[in-house]
Amino acid sequence: MILIEQKPLISRYRLKARGFLNSISKRSSFEGALIQIDGGYGCIHPWPELGDPTLEKCLADLAGARRWPIVRRAIRCAEYDREARAFENSLFEEMEVPASHATLAKADAAEVARAVEAGFTTVKLKAGRDLSAEMKFLDAMTLEFPALQWRLDFNESLSSEQAAEFLLGLGEKARAAIDFVEDPCPFSETSWAVLHRKTRVKLAVDREATPLSAAAQVIVIKPAVDEPFLLGEAAIAHNQRVVMTSYMDHPVGQAFAAWEAARLELQFPGLVGICGLQTHHLFEPNEFAEAIGSWSPEFKVPDGIGLGFDDLLAAQPWTRLY
Repeated sequence: MILIEQKPLISRYRLKARGFLNSISKRSSFEGALIQIDGGYGCIHPWPELGDPTLEKCLADLAGARRWPIVRRAIRCAEYDREARAFENSLFEEMEVPASHATLAKADAAEVARAVEAGFTTVKLKAGRDLSAEMKFLDAMTLEFPALQWRLDFNESLSSEQAAEFLLGLGEKARAAIDFVEDPCPFSETSWAVLHRKTRVKLAVDREATPLSAAAQVIVIKPAVDEPFLLGEAAIAHNQRVVMTSYMDHPVGQAFAAWEAARLELQFPGLVGICGLQTHHLFEPNEFAEAIGSWSPEFKVPDGIGLGFDDLLAAQPWTRLY
């Protein structure tokens, strides 16, 4: 029997950030949509600042051609979720979700202390707003918390020359504590190879991550827009580390990222390192965030079948898309 897919249902949401979330976005309010297709759930949470289409364009694409990666990945999420729900199974059964770093939207000593108290061993700092202040902050934090590892994410906001000046201007201890620098400047095989050779700091590619991004030492995979297995196989070929992260999106999207991280690690043991799956603390709390627990390195799997959140998803105001 051939199954005819029903038109998707959507439930719009709005997340309120606790502060600015990166160096290129000035928004504090973020709109997205949960989707439901034949009983399976997913999440579309675009970042137009990072090159995504707007939410309205995403929804039009969902109803039509389905060209955009962010839309196609949300549909794939709903397919996986639907299959598990059909058998009344959790997608997370016999899965082990990797630990996460602590994501900080700004240089805040109190937040670093809170992260350490919560058990995080690695901190990811959204950087690039005030380079001088961030240099002083990192120097101070590496003295106060010498065991912490740091990941810096510039969202391609610097030139390669600015990135080199920043990294070489750090104190010796601060530079040694850097695990990697993510998207310091727009990706280029040539300029990134020179930057790595000059600074001896590992570079992570995110926004322009492709199977050909060989100049990076780390590849960041976001299941909301990326196909993890394709990039994971390329990372093995290039001897790269892999970090899986959420899209700073709805907890349903976080759960999908967590499951994909566990799945990739199951397929390629030892490939996936400390991830970035815990970002719900960056937003004002809601019921979905409460379902995945407090801010900690361990991802709390939401109760229920599929990706979880059963009662919460059932209670959403669903409307037919067009």
